[in-house]
Amino acid sequence: MTKIPDDLPQAVVAAKRRRPQLIWIIPAIAALIGAWLAVDAVRDMSRTVTIRFQSAEGLEAGTTLIRFKDVTIGEVKTIALAPDRSHVLVTARLDQSAELLMMQDTRFWVVRPRFSGGQLSGVGTLFSGAYIAVGAGQSKIRQREFVGLEVAPILTEGLPGRQFLLHATELGSLDVGSPVYFRQIKVGEVTAYDLNKSGVGIDLKIFVHAPYDRFVGSFSRFWNASGVDITLDANGVRLQTQSLTSILIGGIAFETPPNVLIDNPAEANQKFTLHRDHATALKTPDGEPELFVLHFKESLRGLAPGAPVDFRGIIVGEVKSVGVEYDPAREWFDFPVQIMLYPKRIRLAVRDGKQHADAAERIKRGLLKAMVERGFRAQLRTGNLLTGQLYIALDFFKEAKKVSLNSKQQPMELPTVPGNFEELQVALATVIKNLSKVQFEQIGTDLQTVMKSLNVTLKSVDQLSQRLDNETAPEIRATLEELRHTLTGVERVLASDSPLQLDVRETMREISRAAVSLRSLADTLDRQPEALLSGKKEQ
Repeated sequence: MTKIPDDLPQAVVAAKRRRPQLIWIIPAIAALIGAWLAVDAVRDMSRTVTIRFQSAEGLEAGTTLIRFKDVTIGEVKTIALAPDRSHVLVTARLDQSAELLMMQDTRFWVVRPRFSGGQLSGVGTLFSGAYIAVGAGQSKIRQREFVGLEVAPILTEGLPGRQFLLHATELGSLDVGSPVYFRQIKVGEVTAYDLNKSGVGIDLKIFVHAPYDRFVGSFSRFWNASGVDITLDANGVRLQTQSLTSILIGGIAFETPPNVLIDNPAEANQKFTLHRDHATALKTPDGEPELFVLHFKESLRGLAPGAPVDFRGIIVGEVKSVGVEYDPAREWFDFPVQIMLYPKRIRLAVRDGKQHADAAERIKRGLLKAMVERGFRAQLRTGNLLTGQLYIALDFFKEAKKVSLNSKQQPMELPTVPGNFEELQVALATVIKNLSKVQFEQIGTDLQTVMKSLNVTLKSVDQLSQRLDNETAPEIRATLEELRHTLTGVERVLASDSPLQLDVRETMREISRAAVSLRSLADTLDRQPEALLSGKKEQ
């Protein structure tokens, strides 16, 4: 076998170089397009939101736009009915520029023609169709499912001013957009309202624009200024309203009491009470009320919660409730009336004129017990004869029966006396009872006997009258005729030209002349007494 030399060069196998084929470019491009479409689909899903509305009125898939500050940021893709058929689900896709609006407190609502707060909004949708508006929030938490608003909110984002919270017992004629007034100038509006969690009141949100928000202090008072406020007092009838708009759509007004300075404006979202009228809002705080119960025997028709409790013309409380209870022990019904008295309205003073700080403690310690012993009672009285409304009057009744006050009972019971109307009913009942005892049948029998006797008497008088007319009347006529002739003769004798009158006048003249002669004789005898014997001397 031949040996191969070691220095001989070894053969090396060279790999064949392959050129890339063009056919593989197409799958690569398809993979890139698929990846891009997948990424875009994921991005589309991240910008897709679901909005729940009560109805899809005016909305159309592929047509209805989504706008933020009148800028289109998306479009409605699908509209479907919810599985429970109680609402509709609107799926919309937002643009990339609207990703920051997909937050937890973002609001969506449908813009349609609507009249609210005295203003007509959404007029442009009559031609362009309804659209979904977006309101930005302040949250940083992302969210993709939202509950749309059925009522368009009042947008205050970016506006100078502050928001405040009001609590009211009822809404009245207020609505979103109702104006807020300060000294009859519109300074804000109602932005939202809703029932509170307990369901016993209304929570409202109002926005007061700058610079008027600085007039809202911590002690400001708010009241419902809707409609017309009519006051009837000793000064006459007064009519007050904020504006014609508040009469039609309602409104809220606020004011700070004159004796309170606005050093620091109220903080944003501070809570206030919305009073029912101006007088209630500005009256002095009454403090904590004391609860009492009353039991009346007469009808409570006309007495309603809120009726005043009067103490000799001073309102010291109000009626809280009027109810009915069944007492198994007596097997009868009680009609308890709960009232609230405000002790701070009663100022207690000692002989030196100093006032006691806590009237409620004095009342609890024995003042009320002493007042009850002196005849302090509650009474129902009529406040309005036309409407039949009642109120409770507190006063001292000297003739009231003595009762003991149980201070341990909660709430404490105040004694009562019958009302004026009840006393009138008792008096009428007594009169009717006494009338029932009268023997009207016997009186009727006696009256018939008297009438018969009177009839006989009248017949006798009639006969006497006829007899006088037949017998006495002719003689009386003859006597009157003779009297007439006599008076005629007397008239002739007394006439001025009658002979008797002439003779009387002549006789009177003779008597006058005789009197003159006698007066002359008397004068002569007075001067010459001897003339009676010797005769008259010559002068």
